Amino acid sequence: MAEVDALLIALGFAAFCAGFVDAVVGGGGLIQIPALFAAFPSTLPATLFGTNKLASIVGTASAAVQYARRVAIPWGVAGPGALAALVGAWFGARAVAWFPPDILRPVILLLLVLVAIYTFMRKDLGATSRERAHGTAAVAIAVAVGGVIGFYDGFFGPGTGSFFIFLLVRFLGMDFLRASVTAKILNVATNLAAIGFFAFNVELLWRLGVVMAVCNLSGAVVGSRLALRHGAGFVRRMFLFVVSVLIAKLAYDLLAA
Repeated sequence: MAEVDALLIALGFAAFCAGFVDAVVGGGGLIQIPALFAAFPSTLPATLFGTNKLASIVGTASAAVQYARRVAIPWGVAGPGALAALVGAWFGARAVAWFPPDILRPVILLLLVLVAIYTFMRKDLGATSRERAHGTAAVAIAVAVGGVIGFYDGFFGPGTGSFFIFLLVRFLGMDFLRASVTAKILNVATNLAAIGFFAFNVELLWRLGVVMAVCNLSGAVVGSRLALRHGAGFVRRMFLFVVSVLIAKLAYDLLAA
């Protein structure tokens, strides 16, 4: 009984930390997924990935609501982007059956390094908004970003939120705070698609998922409030930190393979 309680506390703490990071810049899976694999080493990976999504979607949705109260969500691009992300994530999850996700690891590592270098060099990137009116071109970009990164999230996943934020800042001219808000909407869609796929194809740990969801929600509330209080500069620093950790994690996995 004591071991079960200790396990729940450890996973709850991991979910809280994941919710905090996810609410600011995404990347909570870096914390939550390894914690689940460490706790249940003999459990089917798909079950743990699905359970992770159960916990994550609550925190992500909460962060989106918190942001929406203070920051105007650009629904003209967020709506179409979210729909594309939903479809992309569904097909990404299905594609796992045909291709091993690990084939993407070197490519993603290279992309993250380029993203980090570009962001470090461009000190003004995302500091202020450079958005223009959201016409047909902006919607097309949002759909492309949602579809491609949504597929990636369903297929592999690490760094999804960070990729969403970077691409929205780079190609739609958003500041980091507004991009984080929009990324939450897209991420909710990818999580919904993943849960829908996993729920019908594998057994999920529903009770554990609910407990972790509550902890993830608590972390998301704290993270979103800090981001709103400190603005785009804080989000940018968190973004660079999470991307750096992602690079280190993927590099370690490649070298250890």
